[in-house]
Amino acid sequence: MNIDPSTTKYLIKARLNADGIVEKPDVVGAIFGQTEGLLGDELDLRDLQKSGRIGRIEVDVHSKQGKSEGEILIPSSLDQVETVILASALETIDRVGPCKAKIAIESIEDVRVTKRAKIIDRAKELLTELIKVSKTTGVDLTESVRQSVQVEEIIYYGKDRLPAGPNVVDSDAIIVVEGRSDVLNLLKSGIKNAIAVEGTNIPKTISDLSKERVVTAFVDGDRGGELILRELFQVAEVDFVARAPRAHEVEELTQKQIMKCLRNKIPGEQFIEMFGIETDGQNGKSERSEKADRLERFERQEKAERAAAELEEKAQERPERAERQPKEQREERAERMEQRPERKERQERQDRAERQPREERAEKQDRAERAIETPEPRRPSKKLSENQEKFKNMINELLTTSKAKIIDDAGEVKEVAVKELVNTLKAETAKISSVVFDGIITQRILDIAAEKEIATIVGTKMGNITKQPTGIEVWTKDDLN
Repeated sequence: MNIDPSTTKYLIKARLNADGIVEKPDVVGAIFGQTEGLLGDELDLRDLQKSGRIGRIEVDVHSKQGKSEGEILIPSSLDQVETVILASALETIDRVGPCKAKIAIESIEDVRVTKRAKIIDRAKELLTELIKVSKTTGVDLTESVRQSVQVEEIIYYGKDRLPAGPNVVDSDAIIVVEGRSDVLNLLKSGIKNAIAVEGTNIPKTISDLSKERVVTAFVDGDRGGELILRELFQVAEVDFVARAPRAHEVEELTQKQIMKCLRNKIPGEQFIEMFGIETDGQNGKSERSEKADRLERFERQEKAERAAAELEEKAQERPERAERQPKEQREERAERMEQRPERKERQERQDRAERQPREERAEKQDRAERAIETPEPRRPSKKLSENQEKFKNMINELLTTSKAKIIDDAGEVKEVAVKELVNTLKAETAKISSVVFDGIITQRILDIAAEKEIATIVGTKMGNITKQPTGIEVWTKDDLN
C-alpha cells in the first residue's frame, strides 16, 4: 500500500471483518456512502479528499472460508480532534456490500513522531561516520608528518648505500635488521643505531662494520630471519642475537616489544651452540683484538649497571639491620629509655660495653662491617645434599657431550641434544622437576623453566641473565664441584 506523504500528519489504521466475500471497491464505497452527511459539510469525506486534507484510502482485504478480513489505512492532514472524529465515524459502518461487517480502529499514528525517530537514527549514523572520518584524517596527518621526519633522519651508509639510523656513523654498537621498514620502526622507538641488510645477500659493508663495532642481529621470528642469521654468522662477526616473537616481524612490533626483545638478547656464540649453526671460522684472534676489547667494555658496562642496581637495593635494606637484634634486648632497651634520662642510659650502655671481652667486641664489629660494606654472595655449601650430589654426577658425565637430561617428577630421565632442549621443554606435557645440560644457562631457558614450573636448572655456566625467576634453583658446574 502506498501512502501519500504530502497529505499525511496522522495515519488511521482500522481492522475490517465481514461475514462474506467482499473486495476493495465494496469497502471504499461503504466508507464514503455510510459516512456521507453523518459528520456535516465540514467533515464530508469527498470534499476533504478533493481538497487534499485526507489522502487516498488504502484497503488490503483477503477472503478465506467465506469470510473476509482486511486492513484500512486513511492518511489525514486534519488536526487531532477532526482526525479522531473521522476515525470514530468509521466504526459506525455495519455493512460492506451485501455482507454484515465490523470496522474497529486499531491506532491513530502521528507520522511526524515516526519521522523524527527516523531522523534521529539517521543523524546518529551520519555523525558516527563523520567522527570516524575526522579521526582518521587527524591520525593520517600526524602519522604522515612523523614519517616524513623519520624518513629525513634515515641515512644511506657505505658503498652499498644501506638504510640506517643517523647514529650508525659514530656509535660503538649497532643493530643489524632486515629491511628499511625495520629501521623506520626502530626510529619510532628512539633507536637510531640500526642498519638494514636489504635482503638475504649480506653486503660487504656489514662485514666490515662487524669487525669494528659490537653487532646485535635483530631479525624476524620466521624462517627468513633464521636464514639471514645463518648467513650473517658465516660472513660477519655477530656478538648478540635478538629475535622478534614467533611469526612476528620487527617492522610491526610496538616500542615495548622491541625493548623486551633487545633486553633478552643472547650472545652469538651461545646462539651458535644452541642451534648448531656452522661458521667459516676464518677470522683470527689478532684481527679481532680491537673488537674484543670493545665488546669486553660493553659487557663490563652492562655488569656495572646491574651491580649498581643491586647495591641500591641492598642500601635500602640496611635500615632494617636493627631488627636483627634479639627481641628481649630491644624490649629491655625500650624500658630503660622510658625510665631513665638519655645521659644515664648512654653511660649504662658504655659500662655494659666495657664489661664485654675486647675480643668479642672486635669480632662483632668486624662481622657487622662485613655485613654492611661487602655482603658475601651466596655460595653453595661444600657439604652437598643428596640431590646436589646427583646433579654433580650428571653434569660431570655430560661435559663435552652437548647433551641434556630432563628429569620428571617420577624420576624418569630423558636425554636430548642441547640444541633441541628449548623446543623439547616447550612441547613436554609431563611435569618436569629438573634439567641438567652441557650448555650455558640463558634467560630464555629460565623463562621457560618458570613457565613450566621446573624446580632446578643445572648447566656448565651462566649466560647474560637480566632477570632470574623466583622459586628456581640454578646451579653451575663450578657451584657443585
